[in-house]
Amino acid sequence: MSTVAHVALYSDKTCKKSLKLLRLLVVREEIFKYMDMESFLAQNQVFTIEEARVALGVQKRRGSTLHNLLAYHLQKGHIIRIRKGLYYTIPRGLDPQYCPVDPYLIASKLAPDAILAYHTSLAFHGKLHTLRNDFIYITQRKIKPSFVFRQVSFKGISIPKRTSINFGFGVEIVDYQGCKIRITTLERTFVDLLDRPALLGNWEEIWRSLESIEYLNLQQVLAYAQILNNATTYARVAFFLDQHRELFGLSEKDLQAFDAIKSKSPHYLDRHSKEPNQLIARWNLIVPQSLLQRNWEEPHENF
Repeated sequence: MSTVAHVALYSDKTCKKSLKLLRLLVVREEIFKYMDMESFLAQNQVFTIEEARVALGVQKRRGSTLHNLLAYHLQKGHIIRIRKGLYYTIPRGLDPQYCPVDPYLIASKLAPDAILAYHTSLAFHGKLHTLRNDFIYITQRKIKPSFVFRQVSFKGISIPKRTSINFGFGVEIVDYQGCKIRITTLERTFVDLLDRPALLGNWEEIWRSLESIEYLNLQQVLAYAQILNNATTYARVAFFLDQHRELFGLSEKDLQAFDAIKSKSPHYLDRHSKEPNQLIARWNLIVPQSLLQRNWEEPHENF
C-alpha cells in the first residue's frame, strides 16, 4: 500500500472516531441539559422560553436542544403551555388538565417588564370588592393581544404616558409563591383607578373597593397624582379623601396640599353620567347625586 493510501486510510479512521466522539458529546450534553431542566422546573413555577434558555445555557443557534426538552416535558405532563413562549410547571403526580394555575404568576410573565396594576393589584392586596376573572398588567413594551386561558382573561395595557420617565414610581417587588413579581403599591393603585375608573367598573364598585383600604401614605398619593398631572384625577382623589377623612385619619391640614393644585374650572367626576349632578365647590368637581347619597346601600346597612 502506498504512503498516500496509508494517509488516506488513517484520515478516514480519524474522521470516523471524531464523529463518534462528537455524537457522544452531543448525547452527554442533552443528558446534562435534561438534568438541568429538572432542577430548573423545580425552582420555576412559571417561566418564559427565554428564561429557560438563559438558565440552561442553551445558545440560540442550538434551539433544537431546548425545543426537545420542552416537548419531552410537555408530553410527560410536567409543564403546560400557557401561550407561545410561556409555560407553567405542574407538580409531579398531578393531572396537568385539572391542576390549578395561579393567574397572578401568569400575568407577571406576560411581558419582561410586566407590572400587575389597576383592579388586579387591588385584588392582590385583598381590597377588591367583587372578585373578577380578568387580569391586567402594564408594560412599556409593545402590547400583545389579550387572551383567555381556562376561562380567565389576561390583558396588557400601556403605561400612562406621563409615567414613562418615572416608570418604577409606586411599584414594589414582592415574593409570591416562590417568584418575584412587580405590582403597583396601594397608593399608586388608588390613584390609577381614579384616573382610569372604567377599568374597574361602576362607581359603587370603585367606592366600595377603595373604602376597604385602611391606610394610605398621603405623600405618595400626592406625588403620583402630580406625575399623572390630570386635573380631573386630582379632583377625584381629593374628593374621595375628603369624603373619607375619618377612614384615613386625615386632618384639614392634610387636604390643604390638594387645594394648591386643584383646577380653577369645574370637571365632571363622570362625564358620561346622565343622572342629576351636584357641584362640590371646594374641588370644582361635578359629582352624580347617586354617589353622594350612596344609593347602592340598603336601608340601615350601616347599623
